[in-house]
Amino acid sequence: MKTVMSKLLSFSLMLCLVTAPVSSAQRIKDLASVQGVRSNQLVGYGLVVGLPGTGEQSPFTEQSFRTMLSNFGISLASNLKPKIKNVAAVAVHAELPAFVKPGQTIDVTVSSIGEAGSLQGGTLLQTFLKGLDGNIYAVAQGSLVVSGFGAQGADGSKIVANTPTVGRIANGAVVERAVTSGFMQNDFLTLNLNYPDFSTAKILADTINMRLGADPDKGYIIATPIDAASVRVTAPRDVGQRVGFLAILENFEFTPAKAAARVVINSRTGTIVIGQDVRLLPAAITHGGLTVTIAENQTVSQPNALADGETVVSNQSIIDVNLDDTRMFKFNPGVTLDELVRAVNEVGAAPGDLMAILEALREAGALQGELVVI
Repeated sequence: MKTVMSKLLSFSLMLCLVTAPVSSAQRIKDLASVQGVRSNQLVGYGLVVGLPGTGEQSPFTEQSFRTMLSNFGISLASNLKPKIKNVAAVAVHAELPAFVKPGQTIDVTVSSIGEAGSLQGGTLLQTFLKGLDGNIYAVAQGSLVVSGFGAQGADGSKIVANTPTVGRIANGAVVERAVTSGFMQNDFLTLNLNYPDFSTAKILADTINMRLGADPDKGYIIATPIDAASVRVTAPRDVGQRVGFLAILENFEFTPAKAAARVVINSRTGTIVIGQDVRLLPAAITHGGLTVTIAENQTVSQPNALADGETVVSNQSIIDVNLDDTRMFKFNPGVTLDELVRAVNEVGAAPGDLMAILEALREAGALQGELVVI
């Protein structure tokens, strides 16, 4: 009775999973971005001071140190070589988000570019952060937060946890220049899909036209697909109206088209991901293994005590060939993902064997889908 109840319970759970409605609709803001609304990368070179002897004594660090002192009106003799083991040369980088205005702050990441052992306890001095055009967009300064640490013994042995040569400064840079955005340059907005697809672009345009009351039959069109990645949407010219229009637009939900049939293989980790729409043409696969074992044994040949002769040691090779049970399974036309996984599990193929099977199926023309090896 208990077994019957367990089977009924399992069947009920499976039925619930199959019949439960699955909503695949997603918001526009989760699948697309607005063209011209983007972040910009900033980078700079600076010095971290106050290190507890974990800095570096490199030529460019010394040169940077001398330049910093000269900016404060202090000059060192050329033959005087300062000991600056508490100073490290670093690269500073940050992301400047869209619409950030002068006076606001952003986070920065500081990384050692020399032989410094650790940046723990250091302070970044004023560093200019430049964009691709060479202009200064932010100025960084502050105390570092470093999660890693390192310790070294007198005999040279050491232990390092995480990365002690990289740190962050929360709100460590002040924005000095705003980046001009293309948000208000045209009479329309362009939505760029995160994953280009012609079908998804058409569905997105149709959804916007339907939700905003457009009538393509009468020539009143609001959204037009440009290509597989972009949809152009007519938008108000007024700033306030455009912001409100986009706030409504980005929360519209639609169901994107199914992705292309694809099998992705990571040859380094053995990870295999098979898309839902992957199909197989008629094929038969055999899976087996050949094991060859070679053992070397030494035998001693000793003559009779009354006879003349010498004791001889000879090598004896034992070769054992073991052919595992070879199994063959057949795929009928249009085999689904579930059937493929079930068949491979019955054979007991390891990830490496499954990679070889999938590659062989592609070469045989039996795999209906793209095979991607990363």
